[in-house]
Amino acid sequence: MTFTLAVRNLFHDKASLAVTLVGIIFSVVLVSIQLGLYYGSHKLILAMIEHTRADLWIVPTKTKSFDDPMLLPGRERHVAMSVPGVDDAFDLVVGFLEWRKQGGGAIPVVLVGSSLADDNLGPWNVVKGDVAELTLPNAVAVDETYLRELDVERGIGDSGQVAGQRARVVAITRGIRSFTTLPYVFTRIDQARSYVGATAEAASFVGIRVTPGVDAAEVADALAAKLNNAEVGKIESFSHRAEVISSEVFRDRSIQRWLYGTGAGAALLTGAALGLIVGTVIVAQTLYASTKDHLVEFATLRALGASASYIHRVILVQAIFSAIVGFLVGIALSYLIIEVTRETSLVIVIAPLLAVQIFGLTLAMCVISALSAIFKVTRIDPAMVFSR
Repeated sequence: MTFTLAVRNLFHDKASLAVTLVGIIFSVVLVSIQLGLYYGSHKLILAMIEHTRADLWIVPTKTKSFDDPMLLPGRERHVAMSVPGVDDAFDLVVGFLEWRKQGGGAIPVVLVGSSLADDNLGPWNVVKGDVAELTLPNAVAVDETYLRELDVERGIGDSGQVAGQRARVVAITRGIRSFTTLPYVFTRIDQARSYVGATAEAASFVGIRVTPGVDAAEVADALAAKLNNAEVGKIESFSHRAEVISSEVFRDRSIQRWLYGTGAGAALLTGAALGLIVGTVIVAQTLYASTKDHLVEFATLRALGASASYIHRVILVQAIFSAIVGFLVGIALSYLIIEVTRETSLVIVIAPLLAVQIFGLTLAMCVISALSAIFKVTRIDPAMVFSR
């Protein structure tokens, strides 16, 4: 009976129902896309760090993120391998360089040089070409998202120039995109050193894997002391040259640098909050108007003995029904937007858990919106039925 009355009230004024659903759908889409971009940005910012699966990093002092490259003094990997508890250490060369297009013009790129092993930050998810060919002179791998920007639309075999040297595409990846939207260009580490003009021992970062069962913090302290004669006892020990940090610290710094240091994270979260506010106001207005239009009916029910809680339940069911319908349409549109933008530089991530959380927010938004209508109907005087 409660559900039937609630649905009849909603469909009695189809125009108001349409406005309510549009408001909810708008709110769901805006919140979903903004939060999806927020979590997608997390994924982009942390992709390089997480793909290396390193426990510790040797980085230039006060490095703020992976995309903040400087060169270390040199031979840090050899020092690291001499420290007890270090299972493996590998160099990475990262640099901002200019890619000159074969048709003219240039764009900045982020060069990533490694030993090409998959867990040492070699290119992954290769869809065309062969990573083994990166051992050839001037060979590079790029992501398919940036083929047009790099003017290598034919893919394998196309070339450009990096730092005045030829760069020939031998492998194409899928889904390796950067938060800064600058293309990542992968190559073997000695080729990267040649591109950036570095010495044979130079590196931007050194990734370190700790022997299983050994305390990473103790290894970090010992390594920091050996590198810089720094104070032992801090996971982020450093001097003027290099510092040893954990992967957790490196991730936190990167998120802080790009999401919060640039204001991008705050903007995305503000947009999501704005969507909730707009949705709440629209739903509250329409539910209030609907309740006001049916005050006589509600007063009649009260005069016939219906409890105030029963009428409150009717209004809440209206709100919940609207929330469910609006959410289903809104989340479907959000996933459609994700599909349409899949091949662009944007990364929108709406995991199942996030979708459930958005549904909870939508439900809360509609229930809160119903409070204005409940407050109005609470003050109904059943005697108004007899005064008409």
